[in-house]
Amino acid sequence: MTTTVSSRVGFLGLGVMGQPMALRLVRAGVGLVVWNRTPDRCDPVVAAGARAVDTVTEVAADCATVVVMLADEFAVDQVLDPGGPGFADLVRDRLLIMMGTYPPAYSVALQAAVRAAGGSYVEAPVSGSRAAAEAGALVAMLAGDDPSVLARTQELLASVAARVVPCGPVPSALLTKLTVNSYIITMLTGLAEAVHLGDRLGIERRRLTEVLLGGTLASPVLATKLEKLAAGDHSAQAAIADVAKNTGLITTAAARAGAAAPLAEVCHRLFADAVDLGLGGDDLIAVISSLEARAGSL
Repeated sequence: MTTTVSSRVGFLGLGVMGQPMALRLVRAGVGLVVWNRTPDRCDPVVAAGARAVDTVTEVAADCATVVVMLADEFAVDQVLDPGGPGFADLVRDRLLIMMGTYPPAYSVALQAAVRAAGGSYVEAPVSGSRAAAEAGALVAMLAGDDPSVLARTQELLASVAARVVPCGPVPSALLTKLTVNSYIITMLTGLAEAVHLGDRLGIERRRLTEVLLGGTLASPVLATKLEKLAAGDHSAQAAIADVAKNTGLITTAAARAGAAAPLAEVCHRLFADAVDLGLGGDDLIAVISSLEARAGSL
């Protein structure tokens, strides 16, 4: 790939998911320009061939396409400053690919602001953990209404996602992501509860793992989480703070749609408890600590 200004791609946000995604892009030959609020997160991507810059303005000056993988809408506001004096210069004649998980209404408003400033906008949130991001096995959900822009985005995502699912206009990709997350989060919280119950009943975690992975419930994500639980490994593949944010978005979306979401509501409380316990940076499976804390108060 020729790294002219038009073909370079900017990448904002090199967190738990953003860093491995950026690494896959640069290893696929994309001329990548990266920025992160904590600069040392750029180091592995730079070592792979990307160029790090000090400001978002420098990213925009050199890239016609900018991937945004910032933590939440507050970070996006702080970094891009929609409505601020420099916003139009950041997005005019550029494509913003929003790959983080944000409130659907926020995405709609941001799309309108980007378009008003002369830019293009696509939603492309992903489903999967850090391990899936490292393997290029994510599933991306794509929303927008310009076929040429969507095709351009899908081509770029080929190295980071095993599948790209068109969802319709903005914010349909984010609504799909929240629906998918509702299932994944409640399922894995149920796993944590089962392991916690097994602990109290004297069942070894390895034995529980053998039974669960020996039947029809077996899956790569179940195997990964059971392995982490058996080893007491809470290093983040999907961080608790991010899951707590997601459960809040899910329950809000459910309330607005008039949908019942009692499991998601319970999960939201449990993950908020885990954040309060200081576990926000741990893997989501560390929500078992919330259950252990509740059991200790019974």
